[in-house]
Amino acid sequence: MILVTLGTQNQPFYRLLDYIENSKIKDEIIVQAGGSIDYKSKKMQLFKFINYDEMLEYIKKSDIIITHGGTGSIIMPLQHNKKVIACARLKKYKEHINDHQTELISSYVEQGYILELNENNNLDDLIKQIKKFKPKKYTSNKENFLAAIKKEIDEN
Repeated sequence: MILVTLGTQNQPFYRLLDYIENSKIKDEIIVQAGGSIDYKSKKMQLFKFINYDEMLEYIKKSDIIITHGGTGSIIMPLQHNKKVIACARLKKYKEHINDHQTELISSYVEQGYILELNENNNLDDLIKQIKKFKPKKYTSNKENFLAAIKKEIDEN
């Protein structure tokens, strides 16, 4: 199964759904579509929103996660050792208000956590590539972050 997460933005992300619709993917595809819920598909099952517990179950069942460049949409699957392909929402297509998702995705790609889908590559090729891809194991920096905040508070 492939899980696709588009976040909760009101702006549609039809471009990513078109990449999937026009791909050769034969797997079951579940989509958390948000503002793209009106997209018509012959191969994807779309839900506007998926609650946290259901999302967690879909992540656990999925072989691959295809997502927009939202931090939570990338980190949550990585925490469950899932293979992730991310595609940035772009300002020029009115998919977001700026292009910050490109920077976030680039950082995760450079560190070896995920693969990137963009206008210069092909989803079918990435699906083949990700089957052999060994993502870097994600470890949270939460404890160090909280310790630094506590130290700052205690010192002031």
